[in-house]
Amino acid sequence: MKLWDKGISIDKKIESFTVGNDREVDIHIAKYDVIASKAHAKMLEKIGILTKDELVKLLEGLDKLMKQIEIGEFKIESWFEDVHSKIEFELTKEYDEIGKKIHTSRSRNDQVLVALHLYYKAELLQIKEKTKTFFNTLLELAESYKDKLLPGYTHLQVAMPSSFGLWFSAYAEMLIDDVNLLDAAFKNVDQNPLGSAAGYGSSFGIDREMTTREMGFSTLKYNVVAAQMSRGKSERTISMVLGSLANTLGRFAMDICLYMSQNFSFVSFPDELTTGSSIMPHKKNPDVFELIRGKSNKIQALYSEMLLITNNLPSGYHRDYQLLKENMIVSIEDMKDILDIFNFSIQQIIVKDVDLHDEKYKYLFTVDNINTLVENGMSFREAYQKIGGEVEIGTYTPDTSKKHTHVGSMGNLALDAIRNKFPE
Repeated sequence: MKLWDKGISIDKKIESFTVGNDREVDIHIAKYDVIASKAHAKMLEKIGILTKDELVKLLEGLDKLMKQIEIGEFKIESWFEDVHSKIEFELTKEYDEIGKKIHTSRSRNDQVLVALHLYYKAELLQIKEKTKTFFNTLLELAESYKDKLLPGYTHLQVAMPSSFGLWFSAYAEMLIDDVNLLDAAFKNVDQNPLGSAAGYGSSFGIDREMTTREMGFSTLKYNVVAAQMSRGKSERTISMVLGSLANTLGRFAMDICLYMSQNFSFVSFPDELTTGSSIMPHKKNPDVFELIRGKSNKIQALYSEMLLITNNLPSGYHRDYQLLKENMIVSIEDMKDILDIFNFSIQQIIVKDVDLHDEKYKYLFTVDNINTLVENGMSFREAYQKIGGEVEIGTYTPDTSKKHTHVGSMGNLALDAIRNKFPE
C-alpha cells in the first residue's frame, strides 16, 4: 500500500529502489507518527472534518497501534511502503471510511517531518540525560583521584605534573560544551511542521496552534515552505552536534588506549573488560575503547554525509531527503550505546601509581623548580636559564623538597563549579 497510489501500477524494480529500507527504519518513528496522527485527528474534529464519534474511533485505533508498538508487536509488512501507509491501512481496515479521513489536509511529507521532529526531540533528551550520567561519573572519579599524580604531556613528550582529577574533570567540562550544542539542536527541532502538507500548506481551515500544543512543541514553524526546508537542515544540525560529542568521547577513548599501553601504564581495567589475542596469550586489549573511538569517528563523518546529500537542493521536497533517515537513526542509536558502555566501563578503571624514579620523568618537575627559585627572589628569566642550563649539561637534579602539587591537582571548589555549569 502507498499513500500516493492512484491505481497505476509501478515497475517492481522502481518500487524496490525507491522504498529502500524505509520499512525497517520507520519502526523507530512509528510511535511518533501515532502521536502526530492523534493530534491531527483532534484538530480535524475541531474544524468539522470529523465528528466526535469518528474521532473517538480513530483515537481508539491509534491507541491500539501504540500499544502494539510499545510491546514490540507492531510490524510493517513488505507490501507497505512505510510506517505511514501501514498505520492508515490499519485504521481503514478497522473503521473503513473513517480511517480514510485521517489523511485530510496532510501530506506524507509533513507526516514524515513531524514524526522525525518528535523522534529527534525525544532522542536528544535521552542523549543529554545519558551524557549527564557520564558527566557525573567523571566528576566522581575526579573527586576520588583529584590529587593522584598523572604526568602531563605536550607533543607526546613528558611536560609537567598533572593529576587524574584534572584529566577526568577536563573531559567532564568538555561535555558541557557538547550539551550546550545539544540544547541548541533541540530548540531547532522543537518547532511543529505539521500543516505544511506538501510544503505549501492546506486550503482547509486547520488549526496549527492546536496541534503544536497537543504534541508538546514549544512553537510552530510558521512559514510552510520553511517547514519543509527544515528537513535536511535539522539533520545537518543534529549530526554536527553528535559529531561534537563524539569528538569528546573519541579523544577520551584514545587517551585510555594510550594510557593502558605498557609504555605509559597509567591505568588498567579488570580482565573481564578486555579481550585477548588468538596467538599471544599475554594480551589484554582495550577493544571496547577502540570501538568507542572508531564509532565516534564514524559519527563525526555523518555531518559530511548529511551536507553532501542536501547541499544546494532547491526549496520544496525532494526524494533525496529519504536517504537522511537511516544513518541519522543508526548514529543516534550508536551514540546512546557509546555513552552507556563508556559509563559502565570507566567506573571500573584502575588508576596506577606512577614511578617517579623512572628516568623518563626526570624533568617532570623543572617548572616547579623554576617556580621555587622565583619564590626565593630570582627573576623568572634567570631561573629559567639556570634550570635550562642544568638540563643541557646534565647536572639537573629534581628538587623534590617542595613540589607545587597545586599545579596538577583539582580542588573541590573547582569540581563544584564544573558541576554547576551543566545545563539543566
